[in-house]
Amino acid sequence: MRTTSRTTLLASGGLAALVVLGAATAQAASFDFVPAPQADLNRVYRVDRATGEVTSCQYGLQEGTIGSTLCFGPGEGAGPQAPSEYGLVASRHLREAGVFRVNHRTGAMSICYVLDEAVVCTPQASAGATATARPGPNVATSQPPRP
Repeated sequence: MRTTSRTTLLASGGLAALVVLGAATAQAASFDFVPAPQADLNRVYRVDRATGEVTSCQYGLQEGTIGSTLCFGPGEGAGPQAPSEYGLVASRHLREAGVFRVNHRTGAMSICYVLDEAVVCTPQASAGATATARPGPNVATSQPPRP
């Protein structure tokens, strides 16, 4: 009887250790990192895989030092989203400073980039959905000619 109790105790202790190890591994692997595709920009984006929150950091020159790490926190649209499985994808466009935030469960995507010292993201959209684009402050718009 005593051996059975000890075996059960050892087995449950081992199970608890596996649960703790699994939780630590899951927590340690909770972010994805992707560099901006822009060829002359040393910026890296980070996404929280569970919440979709996006931040970014880059190297900055600072006189009299070896430099500094400049980080940009989440701004409009870049904060936590509905819980899911998020990732980042960089395009191959060499002049693009932003990245795509993708929701692996729903297929929804948004574009994230640094604007005014913060990371901002467009609203999430799915590939089959009708896109509604709002031009930014430096985008010229014109009405099509009337027939």
